[in-house]
Amino acid sequence: MTTESILQGRSLLAEKDFTPAELEYFVDFGIHLKALKKAGIPHHYLEGKNIALLFEKASTRTRSAFTTASIDLGAHPEYLGANDIQLGKKESVEDTAKVLGSMFDGIEFRGFKQSVVEGLAAHAGVPVWNGLTDEWHPTQMIADFMTVKENFGYLKGLTLAYMGDGRNNMANSLLVTGSMLGVNIHIVAPKNLQPDQEIIDLAQEFAQASGAHPMVTADVNTGVKGANVVYTDVWVSMGEDNWEERVNDLKPYQVNMDVMQATGMGVDELIFMHCLPAFHDVTTLYGQDVQAKYGLTEMEVTDEVFRSVYARQFNQAENRMHSIKAIMAATLGNLFIPKV
Repeated sequence: MTTESILQGRSLLAEKDFTPAELEYFVDFGIHLKALKKAGIPHHYLEGKNIALLFEKASTRTRSAFTTASIDLGAHPEYLGANDIQLGKKESVEDTAKVLGSMFDGIEFRGFKQSVVEGLAAHAGVPVWNGLTDEWHPTQMIADFMTVKENFGYLKGLTLAYMGDGRNNMANSLLVTGSMLGVNIHIVAPKNLQPDQEIIDLAQEFAQASGAHPMVTADVNTGVKGANVVYTDVWVSMGEDNWEERVNDLKPYQVNMDVMQATGMGVDELIFMHCLPAFHDVTTLYGQDVQAKYGLTEMEVTDEVFRSVYARQFNQAENRMHSIKAIMAATLGNLFIPKV
């Protein structure tokens, strides 16, 4: 195998723009960097670099992960929130990209439109990383499949059942990324919230090469049978307010112990994942509001599952930092990366 820096200088905007081997390289590199972190071994691959963190959408995990990852790599992160940037308001995406690209070595963007992150990458002249848009969530995927690989030791042939809104960025990314990596992704959602046919077709195309068997179904028992991973997300995404509609649609798709048992898998064969935040009790203002309006004390996942032996959501959250570190170091650092 020759060594070649084939990832350096590239932007991560959507998983489909990389090869399956490149995505798994990010996963494995994240696991390696996590081991270095736990052992206290410095890894300043981005010494002296400056990283712009653009946030139209607030986030606990994405901001924390990019900040700590940058610092661990020896770089300086600069947070620019919704009130600090003028994207599409007073300044075009193109002009903003050119300005930031002249000052920073890399740019992270978390916001609403995929077109914005693509515009930044087209004009910045430096790597741009998608921290979340309305269509894709690639940095989350590297952390998610890193978590799965840590638990099972491999990816290909495993089955992941995602329950809930099947038309959001998480469902898109899981269906496509899993199909690229040989993981059987089951999207378990009501018919009105299932992925667009374009996304299904793309996943099927990747699955033909990887041997994966993606599935989209409204039937919970069919969808979770044989699953090694049961995954869910909030029912209402940031920027939406259709609570009554989503509660009515998705109550049958709550992850509870009956769902975990319906997989037919033993404790050592099954994990639960959630990209967080999770509404598993009423200790939040949102949770209290939903309880008052709809009588629910738990939404997409029960507190019993959330705190169970199956739960891996906090390992998953920590892995955001390690996986983002791998992405930034591989695309921006002076590394010799194995050709994949």
